[in-house]
Amino acid sequence: MTLNHYATEQFSSSEEDILRRYFTNLDQPVFALVNLPEVVKGALFARYSRTHKSLRRLFLDEFVEDLDVSGDHSIDATVGLAKAEELYQRVFVEYGDDSVAQLGGVHLACEQASNLLTKVLEWGRLMSYLEQSTRYLSYDTRIDGRYRYHRDPEILGSPIGTKYVGEMDRIFESYGELVPLMQDYYRSEHAQGSDIGDLAYRQTIRAKAFDAVRGLLPAASLSNVGIYGTGQAYEGLLLRMRAHPLPEARSYADLMLLELRKVIPSFLRRVDVAERGVAWSRYLEANQSAMREFAELLTKDIPTNPAPEVDLIDWDPDGERKMLAAMLYPYTQLPETQLVDLVDDMTSDQRLDLVRRYVGERGNRRHRPGRALERLDYRFDILGDYGGFRDLQRHRLLTIEWQSLTPNHGYETPEAVIRAGLGERYSGVMERSRSLYELLLQDFPDRAGYAVAMAFRVRYIMQFNAREALHMIELRSQPQGHPNYRRIAQEMYQQIATKAGHGAVAEMFTHIDLSAGEDGRLQAEKALEVKRSAQ
Repeated sequence: MTLNHYATEQFSSSEEDILRRYFTNLDQPVFALVNLPEVVKGALFARYSRTHKSLRRLFLDEFVEDLDVSGDHSIDATVGLAKAEELYQRVFVEYGDDSVAQLGGVHLACEQASNLLTKVLEWGRLMSYLEQSTRYLSYDTRIDGRYRYHRDPEILGSPIGTKYVGEMDRIFESYGELVPLMQDYYRSEHAQGSDIGDLAYRQTIRAKAFDAVRGLLPAASLSNVGIYGTGQAYEGLLLRMRAHPLPEARSYADLMLLELRKVIPSFLRRVDVAERGVAWSRYLEANQSAMREFAELLTKDIPTNPAPEVDLIDWDPDGERKMLAAMLYPYTQLPETQLVDLVDDMTSDQRLDLVRRYVGERGNRRHRPGRALERLDYRFDILGDYGGFRDLQRHRLLTIEWQSLTPNHGYETPEAVIRAGLGERYSGVMERSRSLYELLLQDFPDRAGYAVAMAFRVRYIMQFNAREALHMIELRSQPQGHPNYRRIAQEMYQQIATKAGHGAVAEMFTHIDLSAGEDGRLQAEKALEVKRSAQ
């Protein structure tokens, strides 16, 4: 397999002396964090999502001075953990692989990953992720003098390699040109005022400009992802990645396995065993290939019907009565079937009283009622821009499936871009993206998605229970959120209330925001400014 060429960061000898105590390598895009307090690793990942810096540079610049590392001089994170390996082997033999592999976790930094790859990395439910934001960082900065997008070795080595690089560079140049123009527009539309400081105002203008033009970024754009997961979760992720049609995913899996084996080797022993992990990956790959071939033959001549952005396509008409019975269940000695009959005999006022007692006084959106809300599900078919999909996809306590990213469903142009007089330039980038996609599609169908700008729409299914709906919809409807996914969250709520007719569920959404939210980012920055001044 042709190797990807990742940018290598340079460190001084004194910096290397510090770094090798806490990171499993100093020159690869994937590395594990070791020998650090859990709170430090969590804080590093949290800061990671809003900085251009690599994690190792971030650690040196902003964290190492606050740590007492005087006792760590003899530590070298790159040395194999032979004693731990021996101990784990004994435990594995006695207790079995899976149960023990759930108890050991690793913080893993995954850098220079394309936005197609980040969706693969973030597939698993039982892991935690923090991804570099497109809303707080400018993407026209460069690594080793190059714009930050994935350069597939086989594409670059093909006759269209030069065209690929040239078109991608022009897309990033256009992004870099439009960001300051949108900042000028927002300054003209939103005067600073005396109630907001300089920093909060600058941050607000920057964030709004990034929001407006992030749709120009192609899916090849590079991102950094911090992952925390157990050995078992990493095993499942690596097996899926090795079966994935995207070459970047398969080669990146090898980089991850190399680093993970430095800290939890026994937990990943099965990954490349022929009759275990290899057979499992081949099974997944064979199923995907068979389904792709069958679906293409079945649907190739069928035109696509028009569809709304958000469509509630499945729900249980009896879901609310089942939910009410589930609310009562842990507080009685009756079987659930009997409780359903009891609910059926209740008056409307009694049902409302039951719901209100169960939900209680929700002081904020983090106060969420219990598992009775998991008794009913909603399934939505969504056709939204890829940028918004990236944000919604990160919710893990749900079922989500998405189709390939193509330009076939059209794209969204932000109203602010049109009002700023930049609509034609925006559309020009979209057409450049579409043309490059069509060029790649001929010889690299599995990689053509790299060329597709995030403003293009992608179709995806989201299915979740009412408890997850309460969390996700309230969170994603907040005014500081991106307008595209706010609109989707608000429409989900409306369809639960009206199309499904679940008034009792809708009443629980006491912290949903249905406003247009134009000043949401400004209010968020004001609140942050107050917190800073209080420290």
